[in-house]
Amino acid sequence: MREKIVLSERLGAVAAMVTEGNRVCDIGCDHGFVPIYLLQQGISPGALAMDVREGPLEQARIHIKAYGLETLIEARISDGLAAFRKGEADTLICAGMGGRLMMRILSEEKEKAASFRELILQPQSEIQQFRSFLRGQGYLLTDENMIEEDGKFYPMMKAVKSEHGFSNFDKTLPQGESSKTFWQQMEDRYGPLLLQRKHPVLYRYLEREARICDEVLWQLQVQGTEGPKKSRRYEEISRQKRSCLRVMRERYGDGYGEDSH
Repeated sequence: MREKIVLSERLGAVAAMVTEGNRVCDIGCDHGFVPIYLLQQGISPGALAMDVREGPLEQARIHIKAYGLETLIEARISDGLAAFRKGEADTLICAGMGGRLMMRILSEEKEKAASFRELILQPQSEIQQFRSFLRGQGYLLTDENMIEEDGKFYPMMKAVKSEHGFSNFDKTLPQGESSKTFWQQMEDRYGPLLLQRKHPVLYRYLEREARICDEVLWQLQVQGTEGPKKSRRYEEISRQKRSCLRVMRERYGDGYGEDSH
């Protein structure tokens, strides 16, 4: 019996979002471990492992063959969704890429992207812009998670195409125009479902954000804030800290962190 694949906590959390029974297309599959894991666990009946680079794709082929899954997982060279044909898979996985690259992939092949039943997405950067992009493209977030691994924070989300332009915006929040604008920005920045669920890892991320702001503000004070450029930078970081503290206070409540770790 072949050994079971053990995923990192980050990739394990990504795989856990896949709906059981769905065929998977993993873009940027790297070494192919997520599709292998999904088939070994009986979550997916088949998969496409796609990458734009031949080197990692060849490694994926080697691993797929080593686990005896070459008839169930196809390794295919592809720039984003270019080589994907609609109907070949139900779940799109796109994890570990920059948010800007993921936006490009989804924008260049809108019809193909919309053909999936669900998108499992884990952007490494431009996360606020990426959530805003999904909302603008008519996607609804149905699940979110955040993992802390080796000192780094990894948000991830499941999105589905919504014909009705439905929003994740929390209707229980104050609905004044300025307040609504503020919370829409915060939900794009931190994740609407993570905030609604008071996710404990997000709270630790917010704590870290506040500490970083304090450190930057102290450094700016030591250096002096004279001059328009330094003054704008000081105000920008101060505003970021105020926003972070407001989110912690209004979404988690006073004293949350005392017993949440």
